This record gives sequence, structure tokens and C-alpha cells, in this order.
Amino acid sequence: MAAVCYGTNPFGALPLYEEGVNTSSVLFYRFSMAVLMLAVMLLVERKSFRINGSEMKTLGLLGLLFAASSITYYQSFRFMDAGIASTILFVYPVMVAIIMATFFREKITVSTFTAIILALAGICLLYKGDAGGMSLSMIGILLVMMSSLTYAVYIVVVNQSSICMSSLKLTFYVLLICMLSLAVYSFTSADQHLMLPPSPRAWFFACWLGLVPTVLSLVLMTISVHEVGATSTAIMGALEPLTAVAVGVMVFGESLTFRLIIGIALILSAVLLIVLGKNFHLHTITHTISTIVRKTWRWKS
Repeated sequence: MAAVCYGTNPFGALPLYEEGVNTSSVLFYRFSMAVLMLAVMLLVERKSFRINGSEMKTLGLLGLLFAASSITYYQSFRFMDAGIASTILFVYPVMVAIIMATFFREKITVSTFTAIILALAGICLLYKGDAGGMSLSMIGILLVMMSSLTYAVYIVVVNQSSICMSSLKLTFYVLLICMLSLAVYSFTSADQHLMLPPSPRAWFFACWLGLVPTVLSLVLMTISVHEVGATSTAIMGALEPLTAVAVGVMVFGESLTFRLIIGIALILSAVLLIVLGKNFHLHTITHTISTIVRKTWRWKS
């Protein structure tokens, strides 16, 4: 449910774009409403809002990284199908593996290397994957890759920092800093000034963004980690891009070609290899695939 909730980002963002709301305003209302909801949750649970200077530095960096990731991700919707953008974004686990290996000497296994190749192959297919065989916008590709990279760095910072607080409190401050960063960004940008949602329909989708893909997704993800573990939660996170693609196809009429399906499958396979790399060996996966192919061939015969 957490993955499905997060995958509905395009469902809230695209209708706001259609009504003329700019990217900064869409994200500002998403984060401001999420901050308000999280603040209420912290008050209900009687959690302290107090933080020290060291925590503030880490939270400030995390907030800026998350804001940069969100801005580039939402901007990419203007240049490419939301479903494709959401799928490319999901290569961030591969980027995390590369960063950890490069800067923190974490060993890259055969499965990790294979996952990187699969992810790159999937992205190449997505680049030529829209209707009519036309190339996707290079600007859109670069925006999504920047979003994925900044989110990967965000995860690495969370993993490597010594900060110790509840996920609810950490998320509250990260989104609060995101909201403030977007307010500053809107004043320094010529075409990104904050604007009020122009209609009740726009207010509905702004509330949707704050509640479903932000608060509900984060809360359900925390519950999931405690109930079934991080590995199973991460595996089910593969439903995020699939949900986004489904929303794009069924709600916004975006095209889904066979080439796109193969590209999506390669990227999700790469992510599963990253997640399961510690528990599965490449020869086991190869043996399983060969067994399936062999049995399928016998069935056809």
C-alpha cells in the first residue's frame, strides 16, 4: 500500500499542471499539507519537536536534497510521460550501490554489477520507447536522472549519519525544510512564483498530494518495515513505478508499447537483484530461468 500510494504522484500533479499551477506551487502545497498532517500526528503522540544544532545540519542537508529531487522529478512531467519518468526514477537503488562502493568501499557483487547493466539497458529502451518510436526528451531524461541521483544521495546521508530520532520526526523536519526551500526557490525564479490553487478541483489534488503519496506512503512504509522487514518492503516498493505507469495509461491516456514493457521489466529486475543480492546468487537465478525456459519448451512440444 505504501508503494501504491507513492506511485499516485502523477495522479495529483498532472491535473494541477493542466489548471496552470506551476511546479513550485504544486510541491509547496504537497509539502505544506504533509507537514501540517505530520505535526498533528506528532502532537497526538506527544512527541518532542526539539532538535540540537548537529541534527539541524543533517536535517538541513536532507531537506535540500529531497527538495532538489522533488523539483527535478516534477519538472520532468512536463517533458515526458509521468509513467516513464517514475520508472526511470526507480534506478536510485543502483545509484546507491555505486555511491556506497565508490566512497565507502562497499563491495560490488556480481549481482550488483548485473543489476547496473540491466538498469542501463532498460533506460535505453525507455529512451526510444514512446509511441511512434520517437525519442523521449533529453531534458526530461536528465531531470529524472538528477532526481534519482539526489534521492540516492539522500538515502546514503540518512544511512551514514549519526542522527537518531523517530522516522516521523525526521520526515516532519525534512519536509518542513523542503517547504521553506521551495518558498525561497519560488521568489528567485522568474516563472515559479507561488500561486493559489485556482479551483476546488485543484485544492482537492493538492490535498491528495499531501495525504496519499506523502503522509500515507511514509507512515505505511514505516509500519511495513516493522511488520515484514526491510527486504520484503523494498521488494514490494517495485510497485511504485508500475502504479505510476498504470495511472498514466488508464487515467491520462499515455501509450504503453511492448518496448516500454521490456524496459520496465529490465529496470525492475535490476532493483530486485540489488535487494536480493545478499540472499541469492547469480547461478541460482540463472538456474531458475533456465528451468522455466526448459519446462516451457517441453510444454510447447
